[in-house]
Formats: sequence, structure tokens, C-alpha cells
Amino acid sequence: MENGRSINVKTGQASGGLTLPEGRDFDLIALGRLCIDLNANEINRPMEETLTFTKYVGGSPANIAIGASRLGLRTAFIGKLADDQMGRFIEGYLRRDGIDTRGVSTDRTGAVTGLAFTEIKSPSDCSILMYRDNVADLLLSPSEVSEELIARSRLLLLSGTALAASPSREAALLALTYARRHGTAVAFDIDYRPYTWKSPEETAVYYNLAAEKSDIIVGTREEFDSMERFEHNPDRSDAFTASKWFGHAAGLVIVKHGKAGSVAYTRDGGEHRAVSYPANVIKTFGAGDSYAAGFLYGLLSGWAVDRSMSFGSAAASIVVSSHSCSDAMPTVRQVEEYIARCERGEIVAN
Repeated sequence: MENGRSINVKTGQASGGLTLPEGRDFDLIALGRLCIDLNANEINRPMEETLTFTKYVGGSPANIAIGASRLGLRTAFIGKLADDQMGRFIEGYLRRDGIDTRGVSTDRTGAVTGLAFTEIKSPSDCSILMYRDNVADLLLSPSEVSEELIARSRLLLLSGTALAASPSREAALLALTYARRHGTAVAFDIDYRPYTWKSPEETAVYYNLAAEKSDIIVGTREEFDSMERFEHNPDRSDAFTASKWFGHAAGLVIVKHGKAGSVAYTRDGGEHRAVSYPANVIKTFGAGDSYAAGFLYGLLSGWAVDRSMSFGSAAASIVVSSHSCSDAMPTVRQVEEYIARCERGEIVAN
């Protein structure tokens, strides 16, 4: 393969048919949403009664990139920030975490940074109030997507939110073209946010376009449902969902089911389920991002799918046990210690 030889992703006894290039400058480059999370400090109460919030870097691809960097992966980002205090806060945070920001541009038209206010009524009852009007991240243009950075990366992580509006939509699709051209593997995180789309039909069309060019597809059962508007899958079968994408570029499809865990299907017919770990849950959001960071770290390290899933599950348990998402992304040592504590019975779910 161009710019480095390929290795098979291990799936236990047999290869899943997915290859990742080696010999690149970056392990992972993420493209998509950069925003601010404002997490409620007064938990166990509705947002109407919440008076103070703590500011964190947010956005699913940002969280995954931060998580990957904390785990030791060489990480870069392609995106767009507002020319404001929040935008500068985000860029500084990424740089301090060792993330290459040469692919991050700054808007000069007056666009703003997206905000997400979180409500934590209970460990299982959480919600997010999003402000996404005229946000800078959706103004990323195709001319601002660096083909060179993508060519120098082993894996491109694409967040589905980037497909919700132009010109970010075209920028994301161009990034996929660059990745295919240079043999860079693609992981598509569906990241469905209905309030950013005009219609379910629009969502399905553009998600399908991206998924067809992706080697790894990750999403919840509900997110895959949003892609299957034109399919006939009345039983919401995970196996049916995965089989469709194996007819395109995908070698690995992961369907997440919240507390019930996740299941991964590989092109060679393999089916793998994640080991779940207990957690003292504070809030539910952030679990998917930390899972993705841990899982991709495992794959990029050459681990078997089962081990990668378990590592991602442990990382997710750590993050949902914390008030933050980005700040709580763990190191490899922290994940390993967490797994060991769970195996000793020191951590019990609340």
C-alpha cells in the first residue's frame, strides 16, 4: 500500500479483512465538530434550577481525538473554529494535549462556537441543550481540507455531524476521497444529531454516501436506523445492518446498545461482543466518544477486536464516572488499572 505496508486487523483466530497502513506520521486524524460543553455543576436537578456550569472542550470528534492523544496515539485534527474567546480556548486545549492543529482554520465571517449545555437530573436521566446556529465548524470548506495531512495519517475519523450542512458536507466528502486515494483507512462515527438536519431523508442519503467509503462504521442502533430509512429491516437486525456495508468498503461494523454493550461484525463473518465494566455513573454522555478512542487505540495497536472492544468499554466506564468528557479521557495506565480494579471486585456499579 502507498506510504507504508498494510497489516491485518486481528480478530481472534482469523483476519477480519481490514487493513491499516503503517509508516505514517499520524495514527489518527479527526474531522468535524469542535465546540464547548457546559456541564451542570448542580446535578440531580433540572436545568431550570441549575445556576452554574463548568466549561470543557466538546464535540464528538474532538473528544475522540483528545482520548486518542491521551492514549499515546499521534493525533491531528481538521476543522474550523470561531474567531472568538471560545475558539481560542479550544485550539489551546488541543495543542496542550499534543494534537496537531495545522488542519484547523479560523472563521472570519462572524460565525460562533457551538455550545452544549448539559442537564444531569440523575445518572440515567441526562439531556443536552444545543446552540448550533451559524456555528463555525459547519463552515469548513473543501479548500481547507489538507490532502497532505490525510495522506500522512493511518486513519481518518469522520464525524457524521460534519455532513449536516454545506460547505462542511462537501469538505467531509472530499476528505473521504483523499483517504481512499492515499490508502488511509476511514472510521465513520455516525454521531447523529437530528436538530442539525433538515429531514430524515437528507440524513439517510448523506450518511449512506459516507458509509460506502468507510472501512469502520460505528454507531448506536438508533443511529444505524437513521441510515436505513430506505432499507427493509423491520426487526432492526444488527447482522442485517452489518451485511449491507460489507458489500462496500467496510471491514468492521460496530453497533452500540448502551448498557447492553456493543457487538462488532467483521467481513469474514466474525461476531464479537464487548466485555462490560461496572461504573459509578455520574452522567451518560461521553461514553461513546471514550469507547471509540479506546477501541481505535486497540485496533491501531494491532490488537484483536475483542480486546479492543473491552479496552474501549473500560475507557467509557471511566468517563461516565466523571463530571467531564474531554478532561476525563484516560491514559493507557488508567484504563489498565481500572480493568484490574474491576477484576478484583473493587468497583461496583451504582
